[in-house]
Amino acid sequence: MSSLETTLMFVKIAIVLMGLLLTVPIMLFVERRGSALMQNRLGPNRMGPFGLFQAACDVVKFIFKEDRAPGHVNKFYYTIAPWIAVIPAFMTFAVIPFAGSLQIDGVEAKFLIANLDVGVLYCFSIASLGVYGIIMAGWASNNKYSLLGSLRSSAQMISYELTLGLSIVGLMMVFQSVNLGEIAAAQGETLIQLGPISVPKWGVFIQPLGFILFLVSMFAETNRLPFDLPEGESELIAGYHLEYGSMRFALFMMAEFVNMAVASGLIATLFFGGWQLLPGMGFLVGQVENLGILPPGGWVQVLFQGLSFVIKVAFFMWFFVWVRWTLPRFRFDQLMNLGWKVLFPLGLVNVLVTGLLIYKGVL
Repeated sequence: MSSLETTLMFVKIAIVLMGLLLTVPIMLFVERRGSALMQNRLGPNRMGPFGLFQAACDVVKFIFKEDRAPGHVNKFYYTIAPWIAVIPAFMTFAVIPFAGSLQIDGVEAKFLIANLDVGVLYCFSIASLGVYGIIMAGWASNNKYSLLGSLRSSAQMISYELTLGLSIVGLMMVFQSVNLGEIAAAQGETLIQLGPISVPKWGVFIQPLGFILFLVSMFAETNRLPFDLPEGESELIAGYHLEYGSMRFALFMMAEFVNMAVASGLIATLFFGGWQLLPGMGFLVGQVENLGILPPGGWVQVLFQGLSFVIKVAFFMWFFVWVRWTLPRFRFDQLMNLGWKVLFPLGLVNVLVTGLLIYKGVL
């Protein structure tokens, strides 16, 4: 690997890490202001304009708060559980492309950390490791509510991972790839031309049922309402992180927000063209290139591709918040029935129908 390639790799890692770390305070603010907006409340409005500094104050509080393990816990597993939950969340984003490619001094720079041919499989395999941190936290806390929450989480994630995998099988059959970069690039093609309007070959248009299954399963996988049974306040007080405080609790919260970012990135990449430009952005690219603000060679295109990806991810991050403060929590039996009796059969039907359409030459 040349020095340029090494530098590009470190730059891409820094961009992804900084983006994911900044997601946490931003989403803290969005959660609070979003819930206040929907419930006709003020929300945080003391620290800085519109309460913008409240999240920063929370971070400082978590850092300096006394961090003591209760006497009845298994201290080793209690300590490492939050890290086992948060590290896979960061690792998963490594294969998600956030822009196209660019030639820099004869080297093709692809804007993702690891261009794996098995990118989708890598995402699911690494993301599934996060449940071990939750199980470990519940067991090591030596608390019945924590243990019940961790058992719920494991049952929930295993059940919905089946539907999650089936929901993208049809997509992989159509694009004939499990490489996220190739899937994102393939969605730049035109599916239907309706006069001056062209419908892109986004996954949501060729796999609408797969998109719905994937979206619902992602809510279950990230333990977000209406599927936040592992930490249901009305039954389990706080669930698997009941005995945690200070930075250990903050790591679990960070894992949840980073998992939301990963889920939003996957939804955008698989079903909404990933870094493909949003409608109207092509005109803006031409205008900015004419101004000559950025150097030639595709930098303007890459900048707007990254902006397009960020907008898509931000929308779905907001959608997670929107759903949280709109829908009530399911009962656990309803959650399992939905996963096994509704979503799983629909996933099988979707794969069958997609196979038939490909055989008939429709897709």
